[in-house]
Amino acid sequence: MWWPYPAGCGVHIRATVFTPWDLRDYSADLLAAKDHVNVFLYDAAIVPDPEGIITGGLDNKTARTVAFRQGEAINAPALSAMFKQIIANNRAGGWRKLKGKG
Repeated sequence: MWWPYPAGCGVHIRATVFTPWDLRDYSADLLAAKDHVNVFLYDAAIVPDPEGIITGGLDNKTARTVAFRQGEAINAPALSAMFKQIIANNRAGGWRKLKGKG
């Protein structure tokens, strides 16, 4: 089995070790579905996607998803670049501050 967790199981990704109340580096969840895994990217709406890896959430004001299926290649450089940009945005005050909404 390529995804060892049951469908609906969420696994949090954190870029660095931090205390539970410091969410500046919190950027994504992994969500297992029956036939794929979604990387749910928080605050990704203002992050560029030049390689077109976003597969869902395009109408969402803040979040996006990237779906992966068994056997599909993962564009690790593009996904890593998105994580780095989201984390930088969070450290700079978040998307609301960056877009002048907060």
